[in-house]
Amino acid sequence: MKNILLACSSGMSTSLLVSKMESAADSLGADVKIWAVGQDKAIADLPTADVLLIGPQMRFMQKKFSKAAGEYDVPVEVIDSVAYGRVDGEAVLKRALELAEK
Repeated sequence: MKNILLACSSGMSTSLLVSKMESAADSLGADVKIWAVGQDKAIADLPTADVLLIGPQMRFMQKKFSKAAGEYDVPVEVIDSVAYGRVDGEAVLKRALELAEK
């Protein structure tokens, strides 16, 4: 099972994306746990994550999250803004799985 953590300003704007990603995971037969949190909780959840994806609106925090995630060897990436805007759960899920395998 891969644990995919999404972070945004408050955890609300990624909630719909989580639902779409879960639907895509069901369709693809992927064994994943996906959850979204606000920026203040993301670092605390890193020990249980295999990958951290952050909302495009938080691009400026990528260095902070990457530094914290380095301790746990968790890759961090900003969600593609087009996929985020389209709420393309399958595209975001596939990218998260690619990162988790590295």
